[in-house]
Amino acid sequence: MTDTPRQTSTEILMVGPLLPDLIATLESRYRVHRLWEAQDPAAFLREHGARIRGIATSGRFGATRELIDALPALEGIFSFGVGYDSIDIEAARARGVVVTNTPGVLDACVADTALALMLAATRRIAQADRFVRAGRWTKEGFELGTRLTGKRCGIAGLGNIGRQIARRAEAFDMEISYFNRSPRADAPAHYRYCPDLRTLAAQCDVLVLAVPGGADTRHLVDAAVLDALGPKGWLINIARGTVVDETALVRALVEGRIAGAGLDVFEHEPQTPPELNAMDNVVLLPHIASGTHETRRAMADLMLANLDDWFSEGRVHTRVV
Repeated sequence: MTDTPRQTSTEILMVGPLLPDLIATLESRYRVHRLWEAQDPAAFLREHGARIRGIATSGRFGATRELIDALPALEGIFSFGVGYDSIDIEAARARGVVVTNTPGVLDACVADTALALMLAATRRIAQADRFVRAGRWTKEGFELGTRLTGKRCGIAGLGNIGRQIARRAEAFDMEISYFNRSPRADAPAHYRYCPDLRTLAAQCDVLVLAVPGGADTRHLVDAAVLDALGPKGWLINIARGTVVDETALVRALVEGRIAGAGLDVFEHEPQTPPELNAMDNVVLLPHIASGTHETRRAMADLMLANLDDWFSEGRVHTRVV
């Protein structure tokens, strides 16, 4: 994290706890208010809100319309993470408040996690680990998994992360199909474009979700898409939990209408359905797709660069609004 002159006269509201090093750096440069520690957040905002010029947040904590409206001097919302569906973008736009995120720097790690989930789910890696730890190997054999190499990979959302997932899948000799709002002119000629998600699901063995969250993609994966994926198909989600109708997913898994799933995100995280927790054909991760030391430091540096350059020069690097 780069050094910058202290701007302690500028007051920043931190909605929820971020990385300890990032908190320390922010508090060395700005006057930071910790909203999550306030016993009465509404009273706290009434007392301090008029002086706060920036919000430091993340995809987990976001920024609601009510919070934005409570800060009349607000200039910018600076988010740690690529997703911004938890930020009320329309409220920010109406107020002329700049919103930034941290795209690009986490693409490789998220794509790595997608491939890890693909392998873990199809080859039953997590289940095999539990099998050995429980001492069962000395008494019985472990059931066979499913080969990933040569399978058909369908990617919903061929953006920066989706393209990196595709490149990694090609290393496993997988055939690539994708669904996007429109065909990508820069996509390799051998990638097959599908005009809708149900068509994509029907034409792949592994369906990987890499679309943004928000109202436009809520429950994009519903019962019909899962039925199209079929009893030999696998669902991998490193996008947002809201993209999948979780009730429909649980039902499809219980009824054997899809083979299994690898999930890093959930509709009501950190809560996960008990049915998923009990299933051996599902791999569950605690939203860690970008969770490496290297990527989190790069995300923090980009967030700080956006925040520092806005308050010193009136410009940002990765503007959403």
